[in-house]
Formats: sequence, C-alpha cells, structure tokens
Amino acid sequence: MFNQPFLFMLMLLAIGIIAKNQSLIIAASVLIVLKLLGADEKIFTSLQTKGINWGVTIITIAVLAPIASGYIGFKELGNAIKSPYAWIALGAGMGVAVIAKYGVQLLSVDPHITTALVIGTIFAVAVFKGVAVGPLIGAGIAYMAMKIFELIKPG
Repeated sequence: MFNQPFLFMLMLLAIGIIAKNQSLIIAASVLIVLKLLGADEKIFTSLQTKGINWGVTIITIAVLAPIASGYIGFKELGNAIKSPYAWIALGAGMGVAVIAKYGVQLLSVDPHITTALVIGTIFAVAVFKGVAVGPLIGAGIAYMAMKIFELIKPG
C-alpha cells in the first residue's frame, strides 16, 4: 500500500496543506481515498482518459452559468463589443483555444511530457497560488516552444 504513487500523493497532499491550496488538497485527498478503497484501478483509468474533458465541461458550465441565469444577456454582449478590452479578451480566448488544440496533439503523441506538465502545474499551484487549469494550455505552449526551438536550434 505504501508504494511510490501513494507516497507521492501524500507528499502532494502535504504540499497542498502547507500552501493552503484547497484544490490540491481535495484532489490529492480524493485520489488517496480511492487508492485506499482499492477503487483506483477501475477509476483512475477513466480519470486519466476522460478527466480533462470532464474538467473542461465543468469549466464551460461555470462560464456559461451567468448567461443561463440571465446575469449576462444580449444587452451586455452588445455593450461588451464596444470595449477594446472585450476585443482583446475575444482574441485571447481564441488564442488559448487554438494553443490548447496543439496541447491535445502533443499529449496524444508524446504522453510522457504529461509528467513535466503535472509537476509544473503542481509547483505553480503550491508556490504561486496558481490555478490548475493548465495541462492543455501548458502542453500547447510547450508544443509551440518546441516548434520554435526546432526552427532555431543549430544543426
């Protein structure tokens, strides 16, 4: 039971507690409990293959909730497009969606890169109070940086 993955999860839980990061505490705790219950072999595969899509869906629901509740309507949309900041946000939203597309490609072609992305995300969450939404966008940025590196590297 106290194998490397279990000890790693305990370490991540400790980091979450020290950093007072609720998301990391909850995530590590849930995974530890699943492991202790022996449900990890059945559930972890689904989490690994479908978890990012579930997370994106939940984030999308949260983003669309103000529209569904009536807090944001056509009037607010009309007012927003008059703002230069709205156009900047529109461009940024489009940019990250395209970058994330390349992240999905990178993770499917080179899954071991996930380890570095996870460690980077955990570090940013724990040390810089970041938010762990980054695997796809992180992979997309990594993909773009790798392509730039390939273009400029000697030989």
